[in-house]
Amino acid sequence: MKYYLIAGEASGDLHGSNLIKGLKKYDSEAQFRIWGGDLMAEAAGVELVKHYKTYDYMGIVEVVKHAKLILNNIQFCKDDIAAHRPDAIIFIDFPGFNLKIAPFAKNIGIRTFFYISPTVWAWKENRVKTIKANIDHMFVELPFVKKFYETRHNYYVDFEGHPLLDSIAQFKEKYSVEEFKRMNSIPDKKLIAVLPGSREYEIRENLKTMQSISEKYTDYQFVIAGMSRFPLDFYQKYITANNISVVFDQTYELLKKSEAAIVVSGSATLETAILNIPEIIVYQTNPITWYLGRLFVRLNNLGLPNLIMEHEIVPELLETDMTSRKLSKALDSILFDENFRNNILNNYAQLREKLGNEGASERVAKHITEYMNL
Repeated sequence: MKYYLIAGEASGDLHGSNLIKGLKKYDSEAQFRIWGGDLMAEAAGVELVKHYKTYDYMGIVEVVKHAKLILNNIQFCKDDIAAHRPDAIIFIDFPGFNLKIAPFAKNIGIRTFFYISPTVWAWKENRVKTIKANIDHMFVELPFVKKFYETRHNYYVDFEGHPLLDSIAQFKEKYSVEEFKRMNSIPDKKLIAVLPGSREYEIRENLKTMQSISEKYTDYQFVIAGMSRFPLDFYQKYITANNISVVFDQTYELLKKSEAAIVVSGSATLETAILNIPEIIVYQTNPITWYLGRLFVRLNNLGLPNLIMEHEIVPELLETDMTSRKLSKALDSILFDENFRNNILNNYAQLREKLGNEGASERVAKHITEYMNL
C-alpha cells in the first residue's frame, strides 16, 4: 500500500515515526510519502515532501500573519496528493491544516485515517461534522475522548493507548547526573528543568517569566531544554540571571535528572508527568490570541495531566496568572512541601493507568492495515 502521512509539529513527527515502524511491520510492501520531520523521514527511509518547521504556525495572530503561505501549502499538498494517488492518507493531529486536506482526499476516493484527535472536546466542536464526513477511522489518544465522540456524536473511534508511552518506554538514560552536568558544563547544583515550548512564539512569550525567578533559588541550576532548530543566542536573549544553562535535544535526560520542571502547556506536560517529575504548567501568548481563545474554549484547565485527571493535580499558571510571584510560590510548594509533592506523584501513578498500555502506535498501525484490507 502507498501511505501519505501529514504531521505538523515535533510531537507529531515522533508519533508518526513510531506509526511508520508499525506499518512496515504489518505491510511489507508499504511505501511512504511524508510531510513531517526528521524522525518520520528516517523511519520511512524517504525524503520529506516538506519539513513541519516550514508550515507549523499556531495561534490566531501567527496564522493571520502567515495566511498566504498557509494557503499556498494547502494547495501544494492537494496537488501533490492528486499527482501521487496514495491508497491512504494518515493525518497526525495538526487539525487546522489536515481538516482542510481531508475533504479533498475523500472526494477523490482516498481512504482517510486520523491519528490523535483534534481537541474538539475543548473547542471548535463543529469540527466533528467535518471529521464524521471525511475521516474513515479516527484513532484517539485518551479514553475520555473516545467517550466524547461515541456518546455525544454517535461516531465510533478507536482508543489503543497514548503514543507517548511508546516514546518514553524507548528512552534509556545515557548518563549519570554527574556526567550529564559535566558534559553540558552545568554547575554542581540540583537541577530545575525549564521547557519553554517548541515554537518560536511560545519561547518568546514564556521564557522570560519562566527564568525570572531563578535568582531566588541560588542552590539550584535552572536548565532550559533547548531545541537545535534554534541557535543558542536565541535563548540567551531572554536570560537575565547567572544560574541558568541551556542544553540541546536532551529533554528526557534533563527531566529525569531534575527536581522539578516548569513546562509550557502542550504535550511536554504529559511527558513530564509520565516521567514522574513534579511540574508547574505555564502558558502565555499574544493577548489578542488569548482573549479570542477564551471566548471559545470550554475548559477550566489547559494542561493535559489536569485534563486527563479531571482536576488540578499540578499547578497551572495561565496568561495573567503567570507572574514571577505566583510562579515562585508554586515552585516553593513543589520543592519544599513534602505532602504537596507526594500528592502530585500519587496522582501521576493514577494518570499513567488511565493512558493504557505501551504499544499504541503499533496497534494503530495494525488496525489501519486491517481496515485497508476490508
